[in-house]
Amino acid sequence: MIFYPKSRNRPFHLGTFPLESLPRDEALIALESALPRVAAPVRERSDGLLVAAVYHYSEIYADFGERYLAAARAPLPDDLERRAVDAKGAAYFMDASQVGICRIPENAWLEGATPEAHDHAVVLLVEDGRVPEPDNLAHHWAAPAVRATSDMRAGEIAALVAGHIRQMGFPARIHYAGYQTLDLDRLAVLAGLAVRRGDGVENPYLGRGFSLAVVSTDYALACDRPLSAKAMGAKGLGYWWGVGGARSGRERNRRARRRSDLGPYAMETVRRVERPTTLIAEDEVPRVPKRAAFFQRALEGDLGEKAQKARTRFSFKHPMSWSQLGVIRSMVPFQDGEIAAVDPGRFSDPAANARAIKSLSYFLGADMTGICEVPRYAWYSHKDTGAPIEPYHKYAVVMLIDQGFETMEGGSGDDWISGAQSMRAYLRGAEIAGIMAEVLRGEGFPARSQTNADSDVLHIPVTLWAGLGELSRIGELILNPFLGPRLKTVVLTTDMPLEVDKPIDFGLQYFCGNCWKCARECPCDAIPWGDKVMFNGYEMWKPDVERCARYRLTNSKGSACGRCMKTCPLNKVVDADGPLLTRIASWCGINAMWLKPLLVPIGVWLDDKLQNGKRNPLKKWWFDHEIIDRVTVEPRAGTNQRDIDPTRELDPAKQKMAYYHADAMPAPDASALVPVDRKAALAAKAVLETPDEARARIARGEAPPSHYTPTPPTGEAEANKDAVTSPYFTK
Repeated sequence: MIFYPKSRNRPFHLGTFPLESLPRDEALIALESALPRVAAPVRERSDGLLVAAVYHYSEIYADFGERYLAAARAPLPDDLERRAVDAKGAAYFMDASQVGICRIPENAWLEGATPEAHDHAVVLLVEDGRVPEPDNLAHHWAAPAVRATSDMRAGEIAALVAGHIRQMGFPARIHYAGYQTLDLDRLAVLAGLAVRRGDGVENPYLGRGFSLAVVSTDYALACDRPLSAKAMGAKGLGYWWGVGGARSGRERNRRARRRSDLGPYAMETVRRVERPTTLIAEDEVPRVPKRAAFFQRALEGDLGEKAQKARTRFSFKHPMSWSQLGVIRSMVPFQDGEIAAVDPGRFSDPAANARAIKSLSYFLGADMTGICEVPRYAWYSHKDTGAPIEPYHKYAVVMLIDQGFETMEGGSGDDWISGAQSMRAYLRGAEIAGIMAEVLRGEGFPARSQTNADSDVLHIPVTLWAGLGELSRIGELILNPFLGPRLKTVVLTTDMPLEVDKPIDFGLQYFCGNCWKCARECPCDAIPWGDKVMFNGYEMWKPDVERCARYRLTNSKGSACGRCMKTCPLNKVVDADGPLLTRIASWCGINAMWLKPLLVPIGVWLDDKLQNGKRNPLKKWWFDHEIIDRVTVEPRAGTNQRDIDPTRELDPAKQKMAYYHADAMPAPDASALVPVDRKAALAAKAVLETPDEARARIARGEAPPSHYTPTPPTGEAEANKDAVTSPYFTK
């Protein structure tokens, strides 16, 4: 399509493969149900560091097979089709390749297993990853780990779907390779995901290149019908064109042809520069403590009792995000570990190492990867406990994880799924970086994953230096030329010798300087309407982070907020299935930046005319639910139903922004409440420099402003040793 992606009119719960177009054979239900039970399959385990790491994470997910069950059932429709939309949507949201639902016949339980009172199965299929080229160092990691990795991912998704169902009050258990009491192949046939061929089952699109997992439950759902044997001829013209808005065979083929270390997006076409496109006064940037982050300040009580109470549940008050929370927590203890006493001598080529690391990241599911050296100012100065942090690794491998365009299209950006969108990307990033760190430590290199749950590194500066985006009007957020702003980051730090990437310039400073859509649509006016300023050594459109944090924490009609990402004109799909106009504009934006003065005003105007940023009801798969006292209920205050408002006018002179400079931050080891002083923060606007003023001052050799000096420690570090050390744990 010219203006919209081909998938615009495709309901999200149908997934990216056109399964709905395949012939079905209901007679197979009786045939499969009459077959004898089978013994538990033997799980063959290969050797290798990556195999060991993914087995470790598989064990983590197995622990979520049966956990907390809500004390009461959620308010749900009797419509089994609508329930199935929610269950399938949850699985596709977490990147299942295909999903089907069936009843569980008695013979689906393995020999020796005691059948449970579960009569429905949500069957998940996960496509195998692409093995790097034989001359790539990552090949020897990935080649023996294909099946184990797909099995692990299937287990991860099953754990999340099961947790989602249990939080709605229905028993649910997961079954996947090595952790199963059900015949996964039989249920895949009954759920319409596979056809029996020879001694196994095959998928019409993937052959045997997939893994399976099942969520068994007594949650009644609409069932799918088995595939006819004729379905094996599925790869016709319709598949290659993208019938029904499904991902086209052309796009899948395009991705498969790209070198494994390049990933799915053509970042190699973006202009590289020596420095980020916004000024960073590197000798002046203060190192800041974790205690200064506003979500941490809310947890400590600095923002008041209401925000403190809300901080313990703000993005975890929907069944999906609650399920994700438990899995994220479980990975924190494994972000670091022992380094194997082996000789890493064969990894002496930084370029070859970088290629291998990128290929490994894409094999595990990263959307984009870049590498840089970690500048000293990118390390936090102190932990939550007040203990100082000394930089300990040289390199940062920075990975972007897409929050999910389709689900974002269905929401308002600040409704009940918004928290889960963040958690989705944070969880997947923690998994990828955690596994990669285990592999590198096994090769003799120190390595640690730096996740949103526990990071010693600020992600924005390393994302800039790794060449994955530019700072945007949204403020403390990187915008990428192919993903726009709908991304989260995860970082792997290491001392493995790596070739670094350069920052990029795709003209975003001009674009954001002439587009105010995110500021116009921000529900709490936290995004600046005016020009860039210098803040703690960075040139940026500085947001009012206190106002933003308060809204996200206390949003009574949703679980968080991502309105800025939802409504940004660059929040698009840029691939072979994306809108033709978007692909042309993207090419011009990257390759013909001299056209921006002409194209940006037209593009921003057209984005509103096309109603981009409105909710697309076909993409809404989730129920609007809120968790109160661990029980899922109807939202007390309702649900945000925002669309865009092109008529709203902005006046920078009327916007009051608060600036919490380094000298207004709490001491890194402050154990007592440090109330925010908003009045002083509003007055702090008077001491801001413009970027030009800062450049001139630096050229004159003058000292940095006094407000760049952070509040010193109080000496209370010992008293504060029990402080919360992760934003996913509460006091």
